[in-house]
Amino acid sequence: MTESKLSFIREDLLNLLAYIPTPISENQKQLTRLDANESPYNLPSELKVKLALFYEQEIETNRYPDGSHFKLKNLITEYVNESINIANNRINYSQISVGNGSDELIRSILIATCLNNQGSILVANPTFSMYEILAQSLGIITHTINRNENSFSWALDATNKLIYDSNKNVKVIFMVHPNSPTANCLTATEIEWLKNLPSNILVVIDEAYYEFSQQTLVSELPNHPNWLILRTFSKAFRLAAHRVGYAIAHEDIIKVLEKIRLPYNLPTFSQLASELVLENREIILPAVKELMIEKERVYQELVKNPLLKVWHSDANFIYLRLRKNPSQENHHAIMKQLKQEKIIIRHTGGGLRISIGTITENNYLLEILRKEIIGVRIKM
Repeated sequence: MTESKLSFIREDLLNLLAYIPTPISENQKQLTRLDANESPYNLPSELKVKLALFYEQEIETNRYPDGSHFKLKNLITEYVNESINIANNRINYSQISVGNGSDELIRSILIATCLNNQGSILVANPTFSMYEILAQSLGIITHTINRNENSFSWALDATNKLIYDSNKNVKVIFMVHPNSPTANCLTATEIEWLKNLPSNILVVIDEAYYEFSQQTLVSELPNHPNWLILRTFSKAFRLAAHRVGYAIAHEDIIKVLEKIRLPYNLPTFSQLASELVLENREIILPAVKELMIEKERVYQELVKNPLLKVWHSDANFIYLRLRKNPSQENHHAIMKQLKQEKIIIRHTGGGLRISIGTITENNYLLEILRKEIIGVRIKM
């Protein structure tokens, strides 16, 4: 259908570039998949058996899911409070909203704050692309600044100019802790800066990789009612297939998000899977430490390569660029070489992001990089 026949569609949507995940067909399942920051580990077999029994014995497929997420919210509350040392800073059930992935929650945040020309958002690139994509899909303006090149920290002077420019009308700032794709946590300076932002700006702190970094700002929420923290079950908890995320914030913000979310947004099976991994986190989460040890090993091997500039990582992935002429063409040449060897990584933010896989997968990646990267036709 030609664009002229889509005159009923918003013009800006016709020009929007969608987020397109790497397609995985049946004959591609043998790929070494290091592109999506997923856990390389499936659920333990004993938990998969329990899930199968849940489906067989407990799920009534003719009934809608529990739209209140009652049990799941209580388990999330218990889990989040384990990371809070100060008793009066603990969160409660009414401070949790659950979404079909963090993406749904991000979309709800945008609808609640900026829709109908009520405001704009601010991000620092490179960062998670869905903030801007979702904003564009809703007709919301995104202001961007470039991160400091060496550390990927926020350029705070440039940020302040945007925030305090009334014509920009910034309502939401998206911070990522640690950031994707660059894997760096917020600095002490950035956190202090956040604490002094005006209260009419919503500060969204995306902690999708909290379990890897072990750095969180959740205990600060009682002191900052304009802060919201996002987390996910897709990474450390190994439930990427189930698409479950959650928001933690002041109960007044949560009440608004609950008004916006669809009534039965999370399938019963996804709720049961999330409840199961939380109840069995002592089985699931020890693998996080193993992955971070493995991440450090891969990092130390990559930094030995004189062609590569590799950044320190606080997450389960590593970000790098070519030292000389880090062009898209050259990075794509590396990706093409790796894909020919059935390894997929991600090109994003002007560099390459490599997820940490199993020891076998990582050894294979390092072997191919040592052998192939020199042979890539790089234009210096």
